[in-house]
Amino acid sequence: MTLIYFILIIGLIIFVHELGHFIFAKRSGVHVYEFSLGMGPVVYHFRRPNDETIYAIRAFPIGGFVSMAGEEVNEKEKIAKSKKLYAKPWRNRALIITAGVLFNFILAWVLLFMVALINGAPPNKPVIDKVWDDYEISEHDIGQGDVITGINGVSIRSIDRLFLELHLNYGKEIDLEYLSDGEKNTITIAPKKEEIEDIEAYRYGFVLKNEPSYGVSSALSFAFNKFYNIIEQMYLVIALLISGGLAMDSLSGPVGIFNIVGETAQVGFLSVMMLVALISINVGVINLLPFPALDGGRLWFLIIEKIKGSPVDPKVENVIHMIGFALLIFLIIYITINDIIGLF
Repeated sequence: MTLIYFILIIGLIIFVHELGHFIFAKRSGVHVYEFSLGMGPVVYHFRRPNDETIYAIRAFPIGGFVSMAGEEVNEKEKIAKSKKLYAKPWRNRALIITAGVLFNFILAWVLLFMVALINGAPPNKPVIDKVWDDYEISEHDIGQGDVITGINGVSIRSIDRLFLELHLNYGKEIDLEYLSDGEKNTITIAPKKEEIEDIEAYRYGFVLKNEPSYGVSSALSFAFNKFYNIIEQMYLVIALLISGGLAMDSLSGPVGIFNIVGETAQVGFLSVMMLVALISINVGVINLLPFPALDGGRLWFLIIEKIKGSPVDPKVENVIHMIGFALLIFLIIYITINDIIGLF
């Protein structure tokens, strides 16, 4: 069942992403050769009447693509220039390139809204509900209703950001800033090491309020806040990976996602919906990075074209994208090896 869930989840996210490219390409009058889900050998394909596009399912359910006329430098097929991607106005090409990311973001937001509408919207602000005895934090004048506003000088505006900062400072003493009756305070606390079900963990001894609120307005607010928080964390994590603040081992690939899907499926369908939203946002953010072979890399070449007033040499651009694609494959292999090692 985990394998089925994994294929369905990844398939849905890829389908939505490629559907964005496909719809905007068709609306712009670009000749689309193939709309494919998966990579590798073709398992099944069909063509609709009066439609030039081949719709295919390929063997490996990781990835997908929309093949359009005008992407390659030397194409064997003789297609009218007016139906080629490079011949379309700059605005149309930019929309075609970014439509996949846009559709991923829309899918994620809709899922977040639906989860909050069904299950209630948890709070966004980190408000303390209880402070446990026998922890350093209980020695300070902090308690129920106080709002955490910072960790080690980093501003905290949401529960998600709080969890990220606690993770980055795992097991370390922290300066915790909070608001109590409108007054700002700062305390220094160290975590307590405990063993929970044979697993060592560090706790600071406080619990946050987690009472959900119900209704359409609460669901809308949650969807917008959670969407923003996830994107913010994504860019923070990417920055930390580049600066060395996080190790590459922190990343997960297909194998890691497979394990997470299995664990999440046991919790319930709403948790699976949240996971789909999270992965969909991840796919969107990663694709927006200005790296060759990604949508963001292609958009960057369009921006360069706009600035210099003429297109970048297509042969040069294609070579750069091929190099970028090769580097991405090596990165996926590296992450997958780490995921497999992690299993044991």
